[in-house]
Amino acid sequence: MSHRTPGPSPARRSVLRGSLAASAAFTLGGAATAPALALSGRPRAAWGVQTGDVTASSGLVWVRSDRPARMIVETSASESFRRGRRHYGPLLGPGSDFTGTTALRGLPAGEQIHYRVTLADPDDPRRTGEPVVGTFRTAPARRRDGVRFVWSGDIAGQGWGINPDIGGFRAYEEMRRLDPDFFLCSGDTIYADGPLQPSVTLPDGRIWRNVTTPEKSKVAETLDEYRGNFRYNLLDHNVRAFNAQVPSIVQWDDHEVRNNWYPGQILDDPRYTEKDVDVLAARATRAFGEYFPVSTLHARGGGAEGRMHRVVRYGPLLDVFVLDMRSYRNANSPGRQADDTTGILGEGQLAWLKRELSRSRAVWKVLAADMPLGLVVPDGAANIEAIAQGDPGVPLGRELQIAELLRFVKHRGITGTLWLTADVHYTSAQHYAPERAAFQDFAPFWEFVSGPLAAGGFPANKLDATFGPERVFVRAPERANVSPMESPQYFGEVDIDGGSGELTVRLRAEGGTVLFSKVLQPGRVGQ
Repeated sequence: MSHRTPGPSPARRSVLRGSLAASAAFTLGGAATAPALALSGRPRAAWGVQTGDVTASSGLVWVRSDRPARMIVETSASESFRRGRRHYGPLLGPGSDFTGTTALRGLPAGEQIHYRVTLADPDDPRRTGEPVVGTFRTAPARRRDGVRFVWSGDIAGQGWGINPDIGGFRAYEEMRRLDPDFFLCSGDTIYADGPLQPSVTLPDGRIWRNVTTPEKSKVAETLDEYRGNFRYNLLDHNVRAFNAQVPSIVQWDDHEVRNNWYPGQILDDPRYTEKDVDVLAARATRAFGEYFPVSTLHARGGGAEGRMHRVVRYGPLLDVFVLDMRSYRNANSPGRQADDTTGILGEGQLAWLKRELSRSRAVWKVLAADMPLGLVVPDGAANIEAIAQGDPGVPLGRELQIAELLRFVKHRGITGTLWLTADVHYTSAQHYAPERAAFQDFAPFWEFVSGPLAAGGFPANKLDATFGPERVFVRAPERANVSPMESPQYFGEVDIDGGSGELTVRLRAEGGTVLFSKVLQPGRVGQ
């Protein structure tokens, strides 16, 4: 389906080697801990580089220094960096945990961009660290060029962190080898509420060994502890190599703050000394903005600004609508109320989504959701964490807001919508159709689930019949919290053909297996 064959180009391989050499101080041997900041010498960028929210003409480059430094980014069409362009970035300091993001604008569409990040001593610009290199493709300007990306979520969760005995987060290397245009990270990018033990004994007697750090030894409460959780994933060489080659579109869900959180919640959890979840969420939001290059969420002047939801326009074939199902939701409840204007998106975000969907001229509109629509995700014995609440009848609770959105898509004749998500720690494909549903004023659509990428696996959730889902495919463990040594990790691949406009979804398992594939036709309101 794609205009490209999987596998990195020679140029990308050399970029990868340069990135790994620059971060060689990180190892997975033994129970490693994060290296201390060096107190002398030149600035170093041992945490690697990453890019985010890349469009046809722009992108964001991220780096972290080991001390105060000025961030300088050079871009070029070639690895030689001849006729390169210099972009002066921010001064990196303790206010942002020495992280920084530089915006690149005026880039050529549909081209391979090579970049290198140099950190300069703010008191002596001639005193610079060794450059760290990366590469990415800008979105195409022409439809015929096609688009291919991967998606997943759920990283370092349920007590399963970086295991040096199995090579760390191996699924990242498998995704990198597919050479996608970008990675859609569907939330639970960290598990701030999931401390790691140095070792865990598996049911068959084998020992799982975790890389550990002080920040991962308890639940995150302070800003520094949240920062340490985001740093943890960057200890993995697979993650750093992937970030240097593949740009990301990142969203969040609950574990960036705390399991099943909602605004206004007061915790009844003895592990936390800070009980106000809004305080925790503000710290987590700031750390998230420091550690991911997100176009609408920047950490400036010591505080987080902006919002998580946004549209990333990736050429004429694709718009990605990144939803935030966490920041504006109402409290978790049994979900049986007959009137609910807040729902899971909030009134403002729902209005924004309708407006942006109606404006979109892309062939395909991916709704990147951090939670599934028709899978029942409980929060305790009585409450509901996601949307579906198990009542197969007419929409109630948060379902009312989704019904309003689905009705809008149908009546506005918005074509090419599909939903991608993670969260439930298995992979599946659901088809929603009005003839099977209690609520019938919508056009058929598909929802695809993938993950975890590096966390525990769980059995499949029950379906709620309100929107008529049919589980066409599912692959899930038989018991809860199966380790990555016992069950493969999952990610999905989306391939949009530039000639026909057909979109192919492949659900993949770690090890190279394609578990399920579905081809969707362009230009349709429903599939």
